[in-house]
Amino acid sequence: MINFNGKLIKEDNFITNDNRGYKFGDALFETLKVVHGKILFWEDHYFRLMASMRIMRMEIPMNFTMEFLEAEILKTINVNGLAKSSARVRFNVDRGDGGKYLPKEKRVSYSIDAEPLSNDFYTVSSLKSYTVDLYKDYFVAPGLLSTLKTNNKAINILGSIYAKENDFDNCLLLNTNKSVVEALQGNLFLVSGERIKTPPITDGCLNGVMRKHIIDVILNSGDYVLEEASISPFELQKADELFITNVIIGIQPILKYRKKVFDTKVSEDILRRLNTKMRLS
Repeated sequence: MINFNGKLIKEDNFITNDNRGYKFGDALFETLKVVHGKILFWEDHYFRLMASMRIMRMEIPMNFTMEFLEAEILKTINVNGLAKSSARVRFNVDRGDGGKYLPKEKRVSYSIDAEPLSNDFYTVSSLKSYTVDLYKDYFVAPGLLSTLKTNNKAINILGSIYAKENDFDNCLLLNTNKSVVEALQGNLFLVSGERIKTPPITDGCLNGVMRKHIIDVILNSGDYVLEEASISPFELQKADELFITNVIIGIQPILKYRKKVFDTKVSEDILRRLNTKMRLS
């Protein structure tokens, strides 16, 4: 069942051919992890959504409070029988139907869907191989719009197809300045000794919720130094470790890039610290 503007309906009955998210990508979304009825990092997701809606000049309804949207998400979880397990939730907001590039109305619509997840908490990946390469057919434009979770994901789609065709588990994206900005499904961190580096938001990487929490863990660790700076492709093979972050997987260590095989010691340590932080919060 899909939650469409507060109504629970069948999944194939909620979108029209005139929907602006479908026709023009005029939409934003948040990907959430919900564990036994608790939305992880909900405050961060909520404020990112509100900030993104303002950047996209969407009119925020008066009832879009944190409490209202949380209740709508949990209503969707419950009707899909996922209240006592873990779920991946997509909260989508668009400008509804009508208009060409210029919307006919200022109102927004929202939809929420949920699917089960196998893991309640973040664990170290058991994959024996996780290989990535650069995707260089198209580039991310540095700037504010690239940091938003919009429905305009052509580069991620084409990069995913490229990865599948070449037996890669993921690809790393470059911006127009030829700096490495992120992976197809998450933010990128590079480890060299005690220094951990991640691209700055100004390079065009997603303003990730998990990115924010990993940065907080690193800054409060006392053992690592964080640097937000552009990453050159030449740095990748010199690194001790590379890892990807998002709210669904937590941390995914990269095990191989071209001829370089990476360690996972630091990424596993950061993940343990993240889980400790979550238990204490």
